[in-house]
Parts: sequence; C-alpha cells; structure tokens
Amino acid sequence: MVKATVVQFRRGRKNYTPRHFLIEIAGSDSREKAAAFVGKSVTWTSTGKEAKKISGKISSAHGNNGVVRALFEKGLPGQAIGTEVKLE
Repeated sequence: MVKATVVQFRRGRKNYTPRHFLIEIAGSDSREKAAAFVGKSVTWTSTGKEAKKISGKISSAHGNNGVVRALFEKGLPGQAIGTEVKLE
C-alpha cells in the first residue's frame, strides 16, 4: 500500500472535470515511475463519524514530475484536496 496526496481537480482555464483528480505519489518523481501505477486502485476515506470510502482507478501519468490522474466512481468533495489517499 502506497500513500499519496490529492493535489487538485483535473482542470482547464475555465472548467474542471469533477471525477478526475491529480494525485502526487510519494517517491514518484518522473513520468516513467508514475506510469508504473497506471491501473492500480485508489481509495479516499473521509474523516468524520461516517467514514465514507470513495474508490477510483489510476488512468495515466500527468506531466513529467510523477503526478498521476485518477478517475473516481463519483466526485470527491472539495475538502479532499490536500488529504491522503491509499494506492493498492
């Protein structure tokens, strides 16, 4: 299990894609290392009384610095930015 951080929505200048998120993986600093995680599952767990879990999948590398794109089954809340996710 690898820990990673939700960086941001996948977005353009005027719009964003609600189910797509950019995730920064610890120890991944190149596009080649990020491409090794494609196809792995991702789980975000909310903090609170009801610990909701939202799962997704790594779809591709994003840029050349080791960031990946993840598609979640439904969108994460805005509070998820900056929190940890688990890669399995």
